Amino acid sequence: MEQETRQTRKHITLHITISLFFCIDAYLLGGSVILALISGGAWVGLLYCCCYEYYASLLRKRLRTELKDIPGHYLSNPDNCFWIAEAEMDGKRQILGMVAVEAKNDGNGKRNGKLLRMSVLSTCRRAGLGQQLAKTVEDFCKERGFTKIILSTSLTQRAAVALYNKMGFKLVLVNTQTERPKWLFWMSQVKIWYMGKIM
Repeated sequence: MEQETRQTRKHITLHITISLFFCIDAYLLGGSVILALISGGAWVGLLYCCCYEYYASLLRKRLRTELKDIPGHYLSNPDNCFWIAEAEMDGKRQILGMVAVEAKNDGNGKRNGKLLRMSVLSTCRRAGLGQQLAKTVEDFCKERGFTKIILSTSLTQRAAVALYNKMGFKLVLVNTQTERPKWLFWMSQVKIWYMGKIM
């Protein structure tokens, strides 16, 4: 994990250097502070758009697949499940978080539970809800006799990585392959972490 953090810092330093290069270059060529700020800001804006597009495309894919039919995908199979944490606030029911688990065969005749769709409302974070949801998945997987819980996340989701580490999940693999264009991936530098916990 420390090596991944160092690589992320190096990548951030690279983007800051490129942004400064655009600022200085624009100032030297145009002699205008405003032009320098605009060119540096354009680089930062492009970087933001690339990161946004990467995550937005992942969300669009999820909404077209299993999240389009939660009962059909998660609730029709007894080894899959989907939980929603909700509470009544100001007389209205509000969704505070969600998590899902899906049964997977590992190829060696063993069954694993894949933790999916973990999400907690930003105003409810650091209150233990994420840990309760993950514990619910863990209890379900034990009940079903799964040998391991697996999940994927990214280093940019620091709170999630910290939670999974605290719960005993270990880093198994870092994947830098993507279906997205390579330049978009390079700009966003998203690395998918695969983590697991033996039951």
